[in-house]
Amino acid sequence: MTEPQAGRGRVVIGGSSGFMGRRLVAKYRAAGREVVTISRTNADLTWDDTAGIAQAVDGAALVIGLAGKSVSCRYTPRNREAIFSSRLTTTAALAQAIYEAENPPALWVNSSTATIYRHADDRPMTESDGELGSGFSVDVAKAWERQLFAGDLPATRRVALRTAIVLGDGGVLGPLTKLARVGLGGAQHDGWWPVSRARRTAATAHFPGTAGARQRFSWIHLDDVAGIIDFLEQHPELDGPVNAVSPCPSDNRTFMATIRRACRVPLGLPMPRWMLELGAIMIRTETELILKSRWVLPERLSAAGYSFLYPELEPAVRDAVRG
Repeated sequence: MTEPQAGRGRVVIGGSSGFMGRRLVAKYRAAGREVVTISRTNADLTWDDTAGIAQAVDGAALVIGLAGKSVSCRYTPRNREAIFSSRLTTTAALAQAIYEAENPPALWVNSSTATIYRHADDRPMTESDGELGSGFSVDVAKAWERQLFAGDLPATRRVALRTAIVLGDGGVLGPLTKLARVGLGGAQHDGWWPVSRARRTAATAHFPGTAGARQRFSWIHLDDVAGIIDFLEQHPELDGPVNAVSPCPSDNRTFMATIRRACRVPLGLPMPRWMLELGAIMIRTETELILKSRWVLPERLSAAGYSFLYPELEPAVRDAVRG
């Protein structure tokens, strides 16, 4: 089999209707590449179209898996099941199509998450020495990667893209800029909060971690996610887990101040844990998303020579807020 030239050939994108998927579809189509999209709605194929997915994958140059229910929800039993199943079933569908293909793709890049690492405010986590964490969100990430790397696909290089919080037009910045513009864009402080037995059993509780809104904040600009996938096509030596994070992580206090400056709002009310918990209940999300300390570095990308379009937080936030 002749390996397709990097940067050319068909691209199959699973989870194409999401925040990152829409950006990648537009990018590849603008570059003149054939793109086949898979999603529950508004796509060329749906996930139950096994024959269609098989036909799209056979002869493709690149497969990108992004599908999965958003983790910005309350971790009820129903939502936890949906978070797991939406990732594992779609990843398994791509794996089966690649396994059966006469001309399998050279590269399969699948979403993972930097949340797979432990709460870290003592040192950064890299692919070589990072310590995996525990709890529901970490269990999801581990299961997702196990599904990606299961089985033998000798002709296809597989990469688990451990992505941090993605900054772009949409995503996490939407609700945060809204908070900033109404004066609630201050630092977000961890602290004590009662934990029920059900949450302990489900491993969904967030226990007090880093004080002073100094929980570390690893991030990546959406344009760099696209750039990293291009880079992976051009660097066949990279496989396995790859941290898709900026080389310049920040912390919560600095991040929220950066959002305020981008929104031209001089002040923001600090948000203690109790206020964050009540707000999370109201908007149906979880405080772990902002209180866990994620300190992750792109060791493998940096060593391979990837040049970040947005290595610094301030320009990345300004660009994302401007949209």
